[in-house]
Amino acid sequence: MGGALALTLGALAYPAMLGLDTVSTTGDRVIANTQWGPLTESERDFVVKVRAAGLWEHPLGQIGLQKGQSKAVKIASQHLVDGHAALDTSCRKIAPMLNITLPNVASPQQEGFVTQLKGESGRQFDVDFANILRMTHGSIFNTIAKVRSTTKNTLIRALANQANDTVLDHITVMEKTGLVDFDTTVFNQTTPPKLPKSDTTPPNPVPGQPQVVLNPPPNPTSKPLDLNAP
Repeated sequence: MGGALALTLGALAYPAMLGLDTVSTTGDRVIANTQWGPLTESERDFVVKVRAAGLWEHPLGQIGLQKGQSKAVKIASQHLVDGHAALDTSCRKIAPMLNITLPNVASPQQEGFVTQLKGESGRQFDVDFANILRMTHGSIFNTIAKVRSTTKNTLIRALANQANDTVLDHITVMEKTGLVDFDTTVFNQTTPPKLPKSDTTPPNPVPGQPQVVLNPPPNPTSKPLDLNAP
């Protein structure tokens, strides 16, 4: 990969790009006791940020379907649209049950990715698309596992299961493009830069604004949570 790509990823890459920061012990404070189990600050943020992830990755998948040059990039784009539409439905189902307010816009950092890739074309688009998304998904993989392994809330546990499956799928399809620079990706996952929290936090929704819905593709293969399942 060229130096320009390495610089771009090095300057921007870290877990919050996907919309989820690393869960820390400071988020373990219980903020609500619900019929599904206690809800912690970290778990509330997890739902918010899974929603935020879809708000930039779903439209980016739609862009990839139009601009992607290789078949593998187009397939990866289909997986983004499909997976995040289902995750978004799940977030919008459980958020009101847990009294969680969801954003309608991704973070400034995430919106910056969309703007960047909108301005690219040809092979540059394919390469940056695959590397940015492989890196952001790889960065958050362990965080999802921590939420899944520590939560006492059944709704959060179910969402973490779905997020884990979706992120692993997206990691896999990005790797199958053959465009991922693993040296740069691993370095950026393990050596994240420090940026202002305001750049990585999705803004609160405007009061009275209709909730944004991420529509599934025709014949979707991913399914949202079935809250009626035993």
